[in-house]
Amino acid sequence: MTILTVLLCILLLIVMISVFKINAFLSFLIVSIIAGITLGLPLPKIAGAVEKGMGDVLGSLIIIITTGAMLGKLVAESGAAQKIAEVMMSTFGKKHIQWAMVITGFIIGIPLYYGIGFVLMVPLIFSVVYRYKLNAIYIGLPMLAALSVTHGFLPPHPSPAALVVQFEANMGLTLFYGMIIAIPAIIMGGPIFAKSLKRIKAEPLAAFRTRELPEEALPGSWMSLFTALLPVILLAVASFLPLTLPAGSPITPVVTFLGNPSIVMLIVVLIATYTLGLARGMKMNDIMNLYSDAVKDIAMILLIITGSGALKEILVQTGVSLEIARYLDGIAIDPLILGWLIAALIRFAVGSATVAGLTTAGIIFPLMQAAHTDPNLMVLAVGAGSLMFSHVNDSGFWLFKEYFNLSLKDTFRSWALMETIVGTMGLIGVLILHALL
Repeated sequence: MTILTVLLCILLLIVMISVFKINAFLSFLIVSIIAGITLGLPLPKIAGAVEKGMGDVLGSLIIIITTGAMLGKLVAESGAAQKIAEVMMSTFGKKHIQWAMVITGFIIGIPLYYGIGFVLMVPLIFSVVYRYKLNAIYIGLPMLAALSVTHGFLPPHPSPAALVVQFEANMGLTLFYGMIIAIPAIIMGGPIFAKSLKRIKAEPLAAFRTRELPEEALPGSWMSLFTALLPVILLAVASFLPLTLPAGSPITPVVTFLGNPSIVMLIVVLIATYTLGLARGMKMNDIMNLYSDAVKDIAMILLIITGSGALKEILVQTGVSLEIARYLDGIAIDPLILGWLIAALIRFAVGSATVAGLTTAGIIFPLMQAAHTDPNLMVLAVGAGSLMFSHVNDSGFWLFKEYFNLSLKDTFRSWALMETIVGTMGLIGVLILHALL
């Protein structure tokens, strides 16, 4: 009966978001309170549990997510993203321009949130399409596949970063595993799959072509690449350097402090403020205004994440998490596959990859602990599942359809199928790593 109650609460959450179009943050709060009441948590404790769950999640993530948004905004507005795209295109040439777009999407996708990355990169895609008279889907889908995969798999993006915290995983190790899995997923869902889409005729709307910055206004090539990739570099160094140090080394505490993801992202933003801002003549006040706008862009994402923490805490305090673990433990299916499947089903119902991943976390966490599943791989399994089955209730689906001026049929043939391919490849990659580790 308890598990049935939880399932009904999850169903209510899905219906509130997808059918009644209620804001996801409000939906999480309402369902958390209803779950607390129906599961027998004393009324005086419900509000405290909700606040504790929200605080636990937000306290660990607010620096990472807000500084990540600031970095992405500066990379975009400074022209660094445009410069990276130009370097990739000139390096690979017209013959291999598709691969240039993939690598550009991957590099830019690391610091940029998906929505920002999409709006930024689509005009660059269209400029290449018009300049070289190429098929828009063939050129654009690989880059957007790279953006989507980084959004679903790699910290410091909101959902993977939140899953790292909730599953008590290691941010640097998850990023390392995620990059190993992301590359084949992008290749299959991007350049290889796009070869079958050359017959889809897309007429990108001219209104979405934006003015590019003049060459003299762009930052240098190496500085643009270095700044965009700096979070990855520092997190990787912080994860693996301690393994090379002798036991009791006085350097270890310093590396541990500097390798904390929040400290890493703060350092990166401070460096980028100089390299992409002050060093290029931008005023501090203008840079700070950019950062303020960046935080406004991701405010709702932060609220949704904190709402998911409230539901998880209710499940923990009512003892439901342990009961779910005992029930799921009797199912003959690998926890990694189960986590992927639950996330995929919620993504299909709700449309939001972030909501799908964070909702799954509260359900699968107790089983993951009981089965001693690698938490880093569980982050990636759930992240891969959260990318599955994009359709008409997903904002990304409509962004792609409208920007590329496609029919619904062709949007399903291209975008929806690409998302399913990268989600499936992600699971395959996780299971291969699980077998090797």
